[in-house]
Amino acid sequence: MVRPPLTEDERARGERLGSLLRRARGERPLTEIAACAGIPAETLRKIESGRVPTPAFFTVAALAAALDLSLDVIAGLCEPSRLQPAPF
Repeated sequence: MVRPPLTEDERARGERLGSLLRRARGERPLTEIAACAGIPAETLRKIESGRVPTPAFFTVAALAAALDLSLDVIAGLCEPSRLQPAPF
């Protein structure tokens, strides 16, 4: 099965997600958050850099739990109409 290319909006949403996760992680080591979420550190690195703009739901849910973020907050801040900085 061939996956259709991502749209500019999908890529931008992935960049917003990555930026949000980086800000939420703060000074904590990437490896610590990845281990807490049960994902490889390289996967988190790719998500934060926007190279994986559409991570699986359960990956995002695990990262939200590791970073003590609400999925509602993540979804709301990753929408195109919500371009304000995260509240932390």
